[in-house]
Amino acid sequence: MAWLQHLDEAVFRFINQGLTCGPLDWLMPFLSGNSVFGPLLALLALGLLWKGGARGRLCVLLLVLLTGAVNNALVDWLKELFGRPRPFLTMDDARVLLGRGESGSLPSGHTANWFSAAFVVWWYYRRAFWYVLVLAAGVGISRIYNGVHYPADVLAGALVGAAVGGGGVWLLDRAWRFGGRSWFPLWWRHLPSLTEPVWHPDALSPRPGEKPLKNVEALRERQWLRLGYALTFLLLAFRLGYIASDTIQLSEDEAYQWVWSKHPALSYFSKPPMIAYLQFIGTALWGDSEFGIRFFSPVITALISLLVLRFFAREVNARAGFFLVLMITTAPMISVGSVLMTIDPPLVLFWTAAMLAGWKAVQPHGRTRDWAWVGIWSALGFLSKYSSLFQWVSFFLFLVAWRPARRHLFRPGPYLGLLINALALVPVWIWNAQHEWITLTHLHDRAGLNQEWHFTLRYLGDFTGAVVGLLNPVFAVGLVWAGIQSFRKRRHDARLMYLLAMGAPLMIGYWLYAFRARVHPNWIAPAVLPLFAVLVIYAETRWRESGKALRRWLVAGLVVGGLLVGFLHETNWVAELAGRPLPAKLDPLRRVRYWSELAETVDQQRRELELAEGKPTFVIAAHYGLTGQISFYLPDGRARVKDDPLVFYQSAEHPENQFWFWPGYKDRQGQNAIYVIETDEERPPLPRIVEEFESVTSLGLHDTLDRGRVMRRVQLFACRGLR
Repeated sequence: MAWLQHLDEAVFRFINQGLTCGPLDWLMPFLSGNSVFGPLLALLALGLLWKGGARGRLCVLLLVLLTGAVNNALVDWLKELFGRPRPFLTMDDARVLLGRGESGSLPSGHTANWFSAAFVVWWYYRRAFWYVLVLAAGVGISRIYNGVHYPADVLAGALVGAAVGGGGVWLLDRAWRFGGRSWFPLWWRHLPSLTEPVWHPDALSPRPGEKPLKNVEALRERQWLRLGYALTFLLLAFRLGYIASDTIQLSEDEAYQWVWSKHPALSYFSKPPMIAYLQFIGTALWGDSEFGIRFFSPVITALISLLVLRFFAREVNARAGFFLVLMITTAPMISVGSVLMTIDPPLVLFWTAAMLAGWKAVQPHGRTRDWAWVGIWSALGFLSKYSSLFQWVSFFLFLVAWRPARRHLFRPGPYLGLLINALALVPVWIWNAQHEWITLTHLHDRAGLNQEWHFTLRYLGDFTGAVVGLLNPVFAVGLVWAGIQSFRKRRHDARLMYLLAMGAPLMIGYWLYAFRARVHPNWIAPAVLPLFAVLVIYAETRWRESGKALRRWLVAGLVVGGLLVGFLHETNWVAELAGRPLPAKLDPLRRVRYWSELAETVDQQRRELELAEGKPTFVIAAHYGLTGQISFYLPDGRARVKDDPLVFYQSAEHPENQFWFWPGYKDRQGQNAIYVIETDEERPPLPRIVEEFESVTSLGLHDTLDRGRVMRRVQLFACRGLR
């Protein structure tokens, strides 16, 4: 191994230092990452999707699946497994022409991606393969020349990429040849091979001497339903793998509510208890890890998809259900909610379950038992988020507006459901009665009801723009159009009327409230699925009239949404494609990254003060989210969070968050502390902190950097001698 290492270093020096010249100093960084590759590849992919037929579409699909997903996941796992440091970390004479990446060196991810793409292209476009292969080799050599990988890293990346690209297509083709015949018999007859992609349009016509196919429509429905199941479980596997990776860290709310889960209660300062219970179960199963905290989020999204698929297969058709699942997957709000464990995923799950149970209940033959299920799901929704109660407004609006359903207003069913839902208020009521009704005060202030009504356009544009972006701009326009057209035809289709009632009042209500106060876009989360369902049902009725136009609109929405969702899952791709990272303020993943580095900085200062003074030293944070993050990512903070906290929220004169109701640091007289506040410029500490300690000294600003960008900036204070 030592001999191989010496050989690797010798070849590295020959390429990195022996071949240096001005033209290569420009070309090699360009090959590693530039602003041309990304747009060019996107245009080529769009061209293949539009004019490439079955061959081009399969090529793009497998490039995304194998190169974009499988290959990157495998490379990340191998880098973590081998943990080989980059050459510029071990060789003092390495020339580095690019940013210094923090990931492992073996294998080279850039090389693996390009070789994977090359061998996928080999199966479909043999002539183009040689051009892509030369480009892939150039990218591999550039990684050595730029000083960021050893030759062995590049060779390993080429082998991994070739295996994933070439072998992946072969394995999928074998699976399709044997499994497709039984699971998707109609599509298999049209396309019997993935590596020889010829679409046979007349494949369903009986061949000479062959009997005509029976139950074609039933088979087609079964295929779409199975495809929906396959998509759901593939997305579940991807999302579980994503949250198990180190791609993102916790958000502030996730960390804050993780602290809640260590203190089970009937309710909490600002939210009902469901989020804490789910995190408690998740961490009991998988430990106090990011995966344990987020485990239920992908599972909840999969359950929602299965519920919707079954409902559409029964009430519309399975194809419409499949496309609904596919479309909401490319809606950034739903996609982000499928990997972050906040209060919204359980709320959307129980809102959807109540909506589907309610559809059965509002039928003329609906039974009291059906309304009881509505009450159960609504109660669980209320324990997830208080806005769940708005769904009862939707139910009663529909009962009033739809004549055949009005009879339920004079039956016990809806009122039994309301009574069951009301039982969920009991634990929240008890907790608030014990804590001076703090939740009511908080919600009153949060909604801006403590201020006089002033009509303003200040918040409307921000809210509307955020909603359009988070719903996918292409589909957002379709939602408005379908909603208007469906409302005009509401008397002809009870499904459209019902689904509109489940989503439109909440959406319109918050939009109108934006004329008065700030509205957060995630507040409309429960309305998204029913409104997308309206869109899909309306499009389904228009499919035969304007099939080509709808197909183009659908493809445009899926492409735009797919790019947005991919960007929100990994913004570092911008740096790899454009050769430079996003500015810190424009990086949407900044809120879920760089917390462990910040906690490490705080811990270093804490230990230095503890060693210098010889006294126990704890941490005080100036924000509830910062308190949760440091508690989780501080090495000792996570283990001590329940019984002997190391991290505290700053003291306050009145309740500001849940930390008010737990023991603070008042009993640590004589001890020292590190006070942490996120800020862009130095400022004096809070007067309250100064009063609590014998002396408070600024330790200055501390930056968390990534490729030259300041991602987090905190000011630290050494607080000595708690009075």
